[in-house]
Amino acid sequence: MAMGSHAQTVTIPVETQNNALVLQTDGDKTLKMVYFGSKLGNAKEYEQIGKMYRQADDSGVLTEAYMASGSQSLAEPAITVTHTDGNKSLNLIYVSHTVTKVDEDVSLLAVNLKDPVYPFEVTLYYKTYFKEDVTEQWSVIKHNEKGEVTLNKYASANLNLKGNGFWLKQYHGNWALEMQPEEAKLTHGIKTIDSKLGTRANLYEPSMFMVSMDKPATEDEGKVVLGALEWSGNFKIDLELDVSNNLRVIAGINNAAAEYHLKPAQEFTTPAFVYTYSDHGKGDASRKLQRWARKYKIVDGQGDRLTLLNNWESTYFDFNESKLFGLLKDTKKLGVDLFLLDDGWFGNKFPRNGDHAGLGDWQENKLKLPNGIGSLVKEATADGVKFGIWIEPEMVNPKSELYSKHPDWVIKQPNRPEKYFRNQLVLDLANPKVQDFVFGIVDDLFTKNPTLAYIKWDCNAVIYNAYSAYLKKDQSHLYTDYVFGLYKVLERVRAKYPKVPLMLCSGGGGRVDYGALKYFTEFWPSDNTEPLERVFIQWEYSYFYPAMTSSNHVTDWGKQPIKFRTDVAMMGKLGFDIVVSKLSEQDLDYVHDALKNYEYLKDAIWHGDQYRLQSPWDNDAASIMYVNDSKSKAVVFNYLVNNRYGAGTKVPIRLKGLDPQKKYLVKEINLYPGSNSSIENNLVLTGDFLMTVGINPDVNSGRTSVVLQLEESR
Repeated sequence: MAMGSHAQTVTIPVETQNNALVLQTDGDKTLKMVYFGSKLGNAKEYEQIGKMYRQADDSGVLTEAYMASGSQSLAEPAITVTHTDGNKSLNLIYVSHTVTKVDEDVSLLAVNLKDPVYPFEVTLYYKTYFKEDVTEQWSVIKHNEKGEVTLNKYASANLNLKGNGFWLKQYHGNWALEMQPEEAKLTHGIKTIDSKLGTRANLYEPSMFMVSMDKPATEDEGKVVLGALEWSGNFKIDLELDVSNNLRVIAGINNAAAEYHLKPAQEFTTPAFVYTYSDHGKGDASRKLQRWARKYKIVDGQGDRLTLLNNWESTYFDFNESKLFGLLKDTKKLGVDLFLLDDGWFGNKFPRNGDHAGLGDWQENKLKLPNGIGSLVKEATADGVKFGIWIEPEMVNPKSELYSKHPDWVIKQPNRPEKYFRNQLVLDLANPKVQDFVFGIVDDLFTKNPTLAYIKWDCNAVIYNAYSAYLKKDQSHLYTDYVFGLYKVLERVRAKYPKVPLMLCSGGGGRVDYGALKYFTEFWPSDNTEPLERVFIQWEYSYFYPAMTSSNHVTDWGKQPIKFRTDVAMMGKLGFDIVVSKLSEQDLDYVHDALKNYEYLKDAIWHGDQYRLQSPWDNDAASIMYVNDSKSKAVVFNYLVNNRYGAGTKVPIRLKGLDPQKKYLVKEINLYPGSNSSIENNLVLTGDFLMTVGINPDVNSGRTSVVLQLEESR
């Protein structure tokens, strides 16, 4: 500690294995964030950092760790409130902090801040994962005023970054166009990434981003922060480049039409904002986040996954019991673990024969399934495969019994025309009765079918005409309480069925975030399964999510051969959505061989380190690599992404992540029956050679997809 002008200053280093975030009070007890970057060797020197800056700051609080509005601040606030008496000022000063050691890897810092005038306080939480260099940050807000206080803005985190310029990489998209990247230098003022869709919140602008400091980071060089909000509803991320050329990042729930009324002694806990920093480029930062997610966030992240056959693209809504029995046999014939029955199995008064009716009526359709789901589960067991099912429990078609019986359960304005998204409306999960109903859909399926092995949970609509009959006067709570209600349901599902695989789907990638993924084993990146497009989509998702969470299906989209389609889908959680009976004998032989290779390599793909070797955005061929923990096994996927004349790999591709001292047997796998590899037989090369010189996979118009397997050679 060092003496300040009015009081002792307090320095709080928040350290991980390689990084440090430093909080420090000034003489007025204002808590500031004075540093975020590589860890110093001498922790005592953190106290000196703040003294090294002589930047313009008229307010004196531009680097505040959680900026409040209405008092001293002149910049975008993290929190804005209206007190019971109508006053809108807030000043948060440091009171105390505690550090709790959760285990040898995880620590939790809690910093208590209070207003000296009003009985209002905020506790900032920093949960650090030492080995992974990852931090989760959130805030808990409460007060003891005589009446309700209105939270006008209530961010999760407020980071202050210093650097010689900042470059933002963000994403935009739409259905089948998910994760389209853009990168640009941030200029003075505020850049906002946000969503106001209510549900399916990541459809247009995902809540993941990265910021390069000093210069644009590359895959292996440069300073970069990766961040993502753990929230499945409306979000807002403000990036403000201030007058002193510092960047303030404020991330949290979107406060648009969402002010929250807080009763005395009631606590409001914001969702966590997760971030990591690396001074070794985007690739290193992404591997940190992937390791953290596998170990601490996703369900069974260090466990296994199921391969599956889905019926959607082979039948759509047109199926019956006998047709499904045939598909169950095809599942076994194909050689995957599970058959997934998609949309269309429910509804009687309003049968689900298309997307205009039946949603909400979760009884088996008696014409299609006269013997119910149980008959299919029994048949699957007899065929030696598992059975899974699709649901969309948060939604309702106006043409349904549920809508007729419970119109007050539906989000819609009472005096305005209904507006539909994909012919449906959203159920009001702020209502506990609706939460019970949604949980009951899942629970009923498992109660009646205890061996049910998988659920695909879809969410296809956004919220139009936001209004909750349940919330009455607190309509501004709807967007926030909807997500809280969803999480309550998912917590109940996981409490009762802790390990059942659940796929998170939202008309493609409309709901891909760690707030939801803590309850799911995997997500559906996009309805666009055209394999060339998927190379690009999966490439960008991989910066923020591990391969084992990405559900990649082989379908009939596009004109690529079965080999290309399967090779692309192997870079994650492999599945199929094809008509098995239409596969040629050679195609089926290829798939069987590829599944054997996948079984052998899946541990490296799911639990190993991923290295992006050659970007599809800048090269004729894309190249992605996965290496297991012991560096004894690796797989390199290579794809031709440019169809111009002569396109291909002209020079060797340098590999990464290997042991330079080890020797590796390099072998091309996933060869189509009757084809030969142009890679030398029994080729053994050192890790040193493969990483320094590289290897040419010989990708060209005749070899559009090449998969190389590396095994340690004794």
